[in-house]
Amino acid sequence: MYKFGTILVALRFASLVAAVPQRGHARYGIQYQANATRANAVKDAFQTAWDGYVQYAFGHDSLRPVSNSYEDDRNGWGASAVDAFSTALVMENFEVVNQILAYVQTINFDNAIGDVSLFETTIRYLGGLLSAYDLLQGPLNGKSNDTVSVQTILKQAQHLADNLKVAFDTPSGVPDNDLYFSPPRIANSTTNGLATIGTLVMEWTRLSDLTGDPKYGQLAQKAEEYLLNPKPALGEPFPGLLGMDVNITTGLFVDGSGGWVGGADSFYEYLIKMYLYDPQRFGEYKQRWTVAVESSIKYLTSHPTTRPDLTFLAIYDNRTLSFVSQHLACFDGGNFILGGLTLNQPRYIEIGLDLTTACHETYTQTATGIGPEIFQWQDSNTALNATNNPGPPAAQAEFYKKAGFWIVDGDYVLRPEVIESFYYAYRATGDSKYQDWAWEAFVRINETCRVGSGFSSVKDVGVAGGGGWTDFQESFWFAEVLKYSYLIHAEEAEWQVKADHSNEFVFNTEAHPMRLAKGSERARM
Repeated sequence: MYKFGTILVALRFASLVAAVPQRGHARYGIQYQANATRANAVKDAFQTAWDGYVQYAFGHDSLRPVSNSYEDDRNGWGASAVDAFSTALVMENFEVVNQILAYVQTINFDNAIGDVSLFETTIRYLGGLLSAYDLLQGPLNGKSNDTVSVQTILKQAQHLADNLKVAFDTPSGVPDNDLYFSPPRIANSTTNGLATIGTLVMEWTRLSDLTGDPKYGQLAQKAEEYLLNPKPALGEPFPGLLGMDVNITTGLFVDGSGGWVGGADSFYEYLIKMYLYDPQRFGEYKQRWTVAVESSIKYLTSHPTTRPDLTFLAIYDNRTLSFVSQHLACFDGGNFILGGLTLNQPRYIEIGLDLTTACHETYTQTATGIGPEIFQWQDSNTALNATNNPGPPAAQAEFYKKAGFWIVDGDYVLRPEVIESFYYAYRATGDSKYQDWAWEAFVRINETCRVGSGFSSVKDVGVAGGGGWTDFQESFWFAEVLKYSYLIHAEEAEWQVKADHSNEFVFNTEAHPMRLAKGSERARM
């Protein structure tokens, strides 16, 4: 294992190391190349963050690397350990794998610190456990000699779901996202969000498929039906593009605002991923994804006045657009690309590549080389004096001229979405420029966010140095940023995204790889 300080000195020179050709998809004109030096640098960053977490926060949720302390922001079940599980596995770092495997046996999912988010718990904990089980029972079978503990992973996941399933005990079956434990009970919320309803179905279906108990998948799929068949009309202002909130009692939408942004994003993401997971059971999901994408292309694509070469997706309030987006939304390029690969639609891939290129610019144009949390632009096809199409503030006018966007919120909270889209772009094309983009982003994140015992969010990507640290290392730093940064340079493996329809895994929204369904699993349902 490389020492982190040594790697930092060598980071900018790693691209000079000769890449090693790997088995690609020649029949599709794609050849992948691994770069061991870059991959090892990411492994070293993972080890640095993990060592800091173990020393100062192990068993708690998140490391505070500046103060060398911890935060239990995800119920005190060790979110960073569970989020790191699948990344340690794909890196084949079995020293860390065994640490986490032993820890998983000790988690008490009957008691929780604070209120429990059904969505966050599903994507992080349930997804992380199921992914680790799939990897250790599948391509990494036999790599751990503790077979009893491997089986306990699934038991722990099922026990957690048994506590969470009270969320669906509502008049409509639309879950309440806000729960309390000891004993499990709902908060009696009046509404739930598009993403927090629509980003459960993969994990809960996978749990049913692995255990043979259909109830878990049925709960999530029933809730999803309200999103697949939205009512009333205000909840679908454009075909396939939905509002943000649903009444829990009735299952009816209460607004018509949204977009490929936080609060809605992963609903669209899971539509095509569920079809990839099992096309026989989830054909309707594919249809709804296609309708949403076609509407996004027709109604939401936007080009800045100063950079018409860039393509972003607008947000909407009913049918009125706003030309604002987020780092969170930059997963959209990768999702379009995955859908294009899955459905043999090159047009979706090309638009996904355009969206990815625009998000790359949000990185390259800032002082830190990292993209902001929220950014805005002026649309070239809307009247410049329109109330929904203002120009930049005076202080950012010059920046907007060259960048094609201006910064609304300069935070960087260790988000993965831009690197995630680079990964899908590379796997779809084999073009090494996407590896270079991912590497450049990784280098800049290292320069800006590395502090104390780990890595921290920063306050302002628009100023050199990032404007100071927030003293918080998100658990998804392990699950997503480090995983995608590693996989884009790593050798071929069963969990890599394939361009030739030979996929064996699909990533959940927290980047935990789930094994695709088998015919025997469908037969049990």
